[in-house]
Amino acid sequence: MSREFPIGLTPPDWLVRNLQPQQAPLNWPAIARAAVAMSLPFTIGLAVGQTAYGALASMGALSGVIGDTADAYRMRILNIAIPQLFGALGVTLGSAVYGHGWYAVTALTGIALVSGMISTIGAVASVSGLLLLLNSVIGAGLPLPGAWWLAPALMSGGGLLVLLLALLAWPLRSGIPERSAVANTYRTVADLLATCGDDPTAGYDAARQAVTQSLNQSYDLVLARRARHHGSSPELTRLLAQLNAITPVVEAAPAVHQSGEPLPPEIREAVRHLAHAVETGYTGPIGLDLPTPTGETTRAVDHALRHAAEVVTAPDVDPRGIDDRLGRPAALRIRTARAARNVLLSSGSWRYGLRLAVCIGLAQVLVSSLPVPRSYWVALTITFVLKPDFGSVFSRALLRALGTVAGLVIAAAVLSVVPRGWWDVLVLLLLAPLIPALTPRGYGYQTMAITPVILLLSDVLNHQGTALLLPRLVDSLIGCGIALVAGYLLWPESWHTRVGDRLAEAVADTAAYVESAFGTSDAGTDTGTVAAGTEVDPAARARMRRRLYRDLSVIRTEFQRALTEPPPTGRLAAGWLPLVVAVERIVDATTAARVRVKHGAPSPSPAEVTQVALQLRELSEGVRESEVLVEVRTDLTGPAESVLEPLRQEVAAARAIASPH
Repeated sequence: MSREFPIGLTPPDWLVRNLQPQQAPLNWPAIARAAVAMSLPFTIGLAVGQTAYGALASMGALSGVIGDTADAYRMRILNIAIPQLFGALGVTLGSAVYGHGWYAVTALTGIALVSGMISTIGAVASVSGLLLLLNSVIGAGLPLPGAWWLAPALMSGGGLLVLLLALLAWPLRSGIPERSAVANTYRTVADLLATCGDDPTAGYDAARQAVTQSLNQSYDLVLARRARHHGSSPELTRLLAQLNAITPVVEAAPAVHQSGEPLPPEIREAVRHLAHAVETGYTGPIGLDLPTPTGETTRAVDHALRHAAEVVTAPDVDPRGIDDRLGRPAALRIRTARAARNVLLSSGSWRYGLRLAVCIGLAQVLVSSLPVPRSYWVALTITFVLKPDFGSVFSRALLRALGTVAGLVIAAAVLSVVPRGWWDVLVLLLLAPLIPALTPRGYGYQTMAITPVILLLSDVLNHQGTALLLPRLVDSLIGCGIALVAGYLLWPESWHTRVGDRLAEAVADTAAYVESAFGTSDAGTDTGTVAAGTEVDPAARARMRRRLYRDLSVIRTEFQRALTEPPPTGRLAAGWLPLVVAVERIVDATTAARVRVKHGAPSPSPAEVTQVALQLRELSEGVRESEVLVEVRTDLTGPAESVLEPLRQEVAAARAIASPH
């Protein structure tokens, strides 16, 4: 019989959220690659009598294992190869200042500034910045064997071994990850249609979020390759056309859900049938057993599904007729120049770079001046904790400390019981697969898996055995303390500045989308400038909607991260999170109204549209100007039979959420 905690012992919600493991399937190929890539270099080093060289290569493989997260093969090259170049540069710079006292402090502080600034560009740049600083810290903190070029070569070679293993099946499976991603998007749409009309709407909201995430992933994969092929690949053209073809089905879903009438099961089975055709590349005749439409919404679904079936089974697609619903990526040189300009001129990149530099500088001064173990582990801990895209600094510091303690228990058993030598190969074969297996569960679990591996490899280089354990625990706690104080508490970057402004922008963009949905905003609008009476290009409208859902998905993730922080940040996030859901429903209601108008419902008057957009802009300003819930005016009126009536109700609900209760 379960027992409840006494009231005084009940753990706070933010602590429970931090410790709760995330659910994710096991990536067995990545697990196998980790075991081979980390144990093979060490085995070769033992065989030739150069265990230190083998340990360095295995350290490089560890960084490759951490970056081995992409499904598409071309993305694996970016995720693993580019960070290895920065890692090689980092260990070279770090080794150059090893043992040089204040020169090392100055150099690592400067590298931390650069690392932090480039980490704000994107996912690949973030990992590159991480490895640049991480390997600089290792090079400056450990005596590395051989000539100056040998350690960078060995560590890069270990990372590239992971890449080689990840690309072995490319000739046999080229394009399969992209097709699988698009097919999975179709399946998530089928799940969404299965929830339409449900009451309550929790199932529908969760399914819609899954569709948004799947569409984001699929468009990212396909457009990343399309930017390289410039539309010359028939396969990529087909995949992009198939993604575009499912968009009208997604747009029809809110109208169906709004009607309150569930769809016949034949509808979702037809979408799953199309998903199978996408995944297998089938282009023959396909029979859709669809029921006869009975109204505006079912007519919209029927029309969208039949169009999707035509696109999925078409043997050839004209690339000239394909528009990229997220906008085609610019050329590499243009994106590079844009990223460099943003890094240099963005206050956010300077703010994060300076915060990381201050913390690394303090760590280096501490281990160089005070009687504490002179360890690279302090700065290494700060490097991992202060990642801008890895979650809350507070929760990462907490989980880092807990994960290190758990990892040290495993390391203590390994270092005290297992003799050094060939038994270490078996240990690596057992421990290395835990890194990709536990990383999706959460940062604390990843730390627990990485700690014994890196301590084992460090012991090969400095031969300290179990004497490593207590200093490493102290170093980790010092690093977490510096990150919490100098990188979290002393920076006046409020929750509202980090999240509230982005939510306000999304609400303002929603107002522009409402206007564009009914032909009252500029056809080329990406910024929401209004030119009443102008008919909006459907592709531009689709891009607005996709960008809105993407932005709201990112904002929702930021809110969920903020929930893991203690009060007042977690409490503020919990109070504002329902508004994010309300804005998503406003976008849904706008799309549903547009679909109904397209399939026969009377268009709303310009005055109705203007009134809704005005209320949303007022709500946006209220969110932007306040860090707490404030009372806002709600006076939306209009004909009850109007297609905008459900939208007015959602806007009123959103404004009510923004008022204190």
